[in-house]
Parts: sequence; C-alpha cells; structure tokens
Amino acid sequence: MITSTVAKNCLACGKILKGRIDKKFCDDGCRNNYNNQQNSDSTNYIRNINNILRKNRRLIEEFIQKSGATTASVSKAKMIEAGFNFKYFTNTFKTKTGSIYYFNYEYGYLLKENDWVFLVKSKEGNE
Repeated sequence: MITSTVAKNCLACGKILKGRIDKKFCDDGCRNNYNNQQNSDSTNYIRNINNILRKNRRLIEEFIQKSGATTASVSKAKMIEAGFNFKYFTNTFKTKTGSIYYFNYEYGYLLKENDWVFLVKSKEGNE
C-alpha cells in the first residue's frame, strides 16, 4: 500500500496540518479569519449601502415625527442638508395614477413639484 505523506499547511496561518487528509484549517479561528478576509471587500460595500439605507429611513421617520402627523412635506434641499441620499432606496410603489413612491423599508417618499418631497409610512402589507 502506497501512502502520500505530503504535508499540507493551514490556509490562514500556514501551520502544518495534522488529522484528516482534506483538512484546510488548523482550527475554527483560522477558518473564520480566512473566510472573513475572503468576504471583506464585498462586506464593506454592502455595509456602506445598508448604512445609507438605514440613515435614509431614520431621516424620513424623524421628519414625519417632527410634523406631528402621519405624513409630512419637506423641501428636497432640507432633506439633502440633513444627509438624505436619494440614490438609494429599498423598493418602489407605483400608484394607479402613475405616481412613484420610493421606500426605505417601511418609510417612503414621493417627489413633488418645486423640489418638495411628500413623506409617508406604509401600512403593513400595502407596499
């Protein structure tokens, strides 16, 4: 019987592996570190976009709460000044009349004339 004695090294730290022939990492810590490094570029991109979406949601919620009503109208300039990014949203809703609401999770907005924005919170199940 011929056996191979080629030593394999841990993909994360480089230590010589002992045990199963198909083993790639010396322990769970090395496996986690390796996988985190492999996913870090896309994870940072996703994290940054999610932060923008959460900030947009929070700003819409704050503008509605400040109005003291269930909806609000705010100038687009005021929203941009507060840090709102109109480039990112989670979904859209087109009404029967053709108006398009842009949503950040359950909070949305409708772009109106003269750079005004109408802010709403969707009713559950009506997105």
